[in-house]
Amino acid sequence: MKLTSYGAAREVTGSNHVLEINGKKIAIDCGMFQGHRIESERKNQNFLYDPSTIDAVILTHAHCDHCGRLPMLCGNGFHGNIYSTPASRDIAGLIMSDTAHIMQKDAEWLRKKRPDHPFKPLYGVDEVLKTLDQFMTISYGRSFPVIDGVTCTFYDAGHILGSAIAVLDLENGERIAFSGDLGRAGLPIIRDPEVIGDVDYMVCEGTYGNRLHDPIEDAENQMAEVIKKTAERGGKIIIPAFAVERTQELIYFLHKLTNEEKIPKLEIFVDSPMATNATSIFRVHQECYDEKVREHFLEAHKNPFGFDSLHFTTSVADSKAINKLKEPHIIISSSGMCEAGRILHHLKNNIEDAKNTILIVGFMAAHTLGRRLAERKPEVKIFGQIYKLNAQVKIMNAFSAHADYNEILDYVGKLNKERLKKIFLVHGEDDALNSLSKLLLEAGIKDVQIVDPATDYELT
Repeated sequence: MKLTSYGAAREVTGSNHVLEINGKKIAIDCGMFQGHRIESERKNQNFLYDPSTIDAVILTHAHCDHCGRLPMLCGNGFHGNIYSTPASRDIAGLIMSDTAHIMQKDAEWLRKKRPDHPFKPLYGVDEVLKTLDQFMTISYGRSFPVIDGVTCTFYDAGHILGSAIAVLDLENGERIAFSGDLGRAGLPIIRDPEVIGDVDYMVCEGTYGNRLHDPIEDAENQMAEVIKKTAERGGKIIIPAFAVERTQELIYFLHKLTNEEKIPKLEIFVDSPMATNATSIFRVHQECYDEKVREHFLEAHKNPFGFDSLHFTTSVADSKAINKLKEPHIIISSSGMCEAGRILHHLKNNIEDAKNTILIVGFMAAHTLGRRLAERKPEVKIFGQIYKLNAQVKIMNAFSAHADYNEILDYVGKLNKERLKKIFLVHGEDDALNSLSKLLLEAGIKDVQIVDPATDYELT
């Protein structure tokens, strides 16, 4: 039995792990790489293995860095099943279609700049539709066969809607868990991460292996304070946010704060067609909601994702019109790491005004515009032009959907340490993984391995 990681090994994008058992190969996730454009394009264009040798795919959740290359995998010879939860399948279809659309627009723009170069997107919408035909959806807690001698069970990871910890049961009695992206207890909308029982091996993410988040309970008060102060000085609040989960969390909190009159009643714009569609998916999958959402909204027959001052903009004309508004308002737009999408236009129009606030509510990978904003670089480049960062930048760690190191230690602490042979650490930058490895060993874990890219690890 052998584990090899072809993405999210000593980095936080491009998740793609392959488990080989008795000559059969199971891929866990197949995501896009993000960051430096040239390096990311090189990684995204090439698989380091033959996709036709993969027998099945397990998708832990539908963020682009976990599902974004599935159409390429299928287009290059993979014909097996892709297993996911129902919510993950719906969100993956949305994410992959949006990615195809963005790549098509990027290719058209690049061909205008370089008519002599045949820029092509990695895949189109037709490839996405073919990929969706290969999905098989299974609810949480129901075991299903993956390959001969291996069954899988999805447990709620508490990260985004439909996210799962995948636990593989082998016919020899061994159990292997893949955390995907491990969530946090107390996040709004979705349930807390589920306990998975005893396992022999765990492949665990370490995004925040060297950091602690502010308590999620502080998120409402912090957000209210930022909004009030910015509105008082006549500014706008610009929030780069992932279209899936983070945007819906923000809507939930803004709805609650508005109802409780803890913030002034401002116009709120969700300027992202994908976020609008994702919110529709959230409305459908109420089976993933936690008790607080049911208590606050569903039992009162209220829509948690709709209220008077909230506007979903889809057309380009409506998006442009937002930047003409002078009075204080809130803009939530994707992409979350500020690498593409309408957020770039809002940043370009508002970044040099000191009255405004850029509210960072999620992880920003290295080499992204979002990371440069989070680091408060005095100047940043947007659409090839330099802009001065005069706007206020406020970072709110309470909103992270990834477990911090204390939360990872708490989760792992619920496992049987006598049975647990080894934890493999993935999905993190070096400093985070080195710190988390040390903490896990100090907590009594027998063996911890930081996974290197394209390196084989025997599970014996």
